[in-house]
Amino acid sequence: MNIQFFGAAGEVTGSCYLITVGKTRLLVDCGLFQGGRATEEKNLHGFPFDPAQINLVILTHAHIDHSGRLPLLVKAGFKGHIYCHNATRDLCEIMLKDSAFLMEKDAEIENRKRQRKRLLMIAPLYSINDARKTIKKIKGIRYHEIQQPHATIKFQLSDAGHILGSSILELWLQEENKSRKLVFSGDLGNYGKPILRDPETITAADWLFLESTYGNRLHRPLAETIAEIGQVIQQAHKEGGNILIPAFAVGRTQELLYFLTKHFHDWSIQDWNIFVDSPMAIDATAVYQKHASLYDQEATELLQNDNVEAIRPLLHFTKAPRQSSQINSIRSGAIIIAGSGMCTGGRIKHHLKHNLWRRECHIMIVGFQARGTLGRALVDGAKHVRLWGETIKVAAQVNTVGGLSAHADQHDLLRWLKGFDQRLRIVLVHGENEALEGLASAIEAGGEHLKPVIARYKEIMELD
Repeated sequence: MNIQFFGAAGEVTGSCYLITVGKTRLLVDCGLFQGGRATEEKNLHGFPFDPAQINLVILTHAHIDHSGRLPLLVKAGFKGHIYCHNATRDLCEIMLKDSAFLMEKDAEIENRKRQRKRLLMIAPLYSINDARKTIKKIKGIRYHEIQQPHATIKFQLSDAGHILGSSILELWLQEENKSRKLVFSGDLGNYGKPILRDPETITAADWLFLESTYGNRLHRPLAETIAEIGQVIQQAHKEGGNILIPAFAVGRTQELLYFLTKHFHDWSIQDWNIFVDSPMAIDATAVYQKHASLYDQEATELLQNDNVEAIRPLLHFTKAPRQSSQINSIRSGAIIIAGSGMCTGGRIKHHLKHNLWRRECHIMIVGFQARGTLGRALVDGAKHVRLWGETIKVAAQVNTVGGLSAHADQHDLLRWLKGFDQRLRIVLVHGENEALEGLASAIEAGGEHLKPVIARYKEIMELD
């Protein structure tokens, strides 16, 4: 039995691990590569294995860097089941269709250019129809529900606390007289993160495949972050403008709504109207509401709080484009949460066009902004930006609020690792080199005689 790494090995995205046990072949995750052009071109090269020979897939969570190549796998001949938590299945239905829609749209725009130049047309990586076929193959299960899809394979999922439905995978393999237990951390959340429960403790494994996204960093304390959000809201109220929040549709939007509800009176939210202006975020929020049984105790108690009823009349979920356009006529008192999270597309760009030049308005940046994005330009202090060929002066106040990462930092990764009660082999995945090496050094310095290794792309490890 062995494992081979086809993504998230020496890098963050493209999570995909092929496990062979006897004649059975399974994938853990099948995500898109995301980042620069060279990285994303890997998505175009097809799979370095035969998808028709894969028996099943186990998906740790719905983020596109873990799930986004599933429609491509199905399109290329995969015929088995895809197992994941029920909430992950519901989120994948939203996210995979959205991913396919964007691919179709990008191909359409590119083909218009190609047509004018008399070049060959291109096809999207996959279509909405491919996404629908994939969703039909997804089998949702509950946490701690042991599955045995093949005689050689048994597994169960536990709560990873990263996003709704995110899972730690415990996988038992049996080949003749040899047995191994593998644990995949998936993406781990922070301890004390709002809404979701803390990552569950796993006590035993022969092999652990541990994410390392922030393996060399510590996050800002959450209490400081919450206090800063409140200060921005109160300052914007004094100045009489609007607040624009570019936010990712899954996870970040729901956290913001949670904070606004919890601090309804502290932050004088009764003086605002709150617009969730993203069809995808609206659908994701409905999934969060559907799976409220996964909330932690504090979030469960908040659902019974009077603040929920108090904020309800002030919440506006604007799905239709016409509703979104009407927001731009509001000059004061609007908190607008819209995608995309890095301001690279979506409705937030329209709101920026109508508010960026206004000194009384505030832009609240609550997530990572990659180099080359409009969001990063705002964070870096750009005085002017270009929107649809027009130069817009940046007069609004740009507030960068850190501390809301959905990933465990080095401290929390080490804390979770201490739950194991035996020596084990640790393989570090899902991180850039600095994070991988930083976490490896921290683990070795922990005095447990553990010496992690760093997975590399296409490397094969025998599970001995």
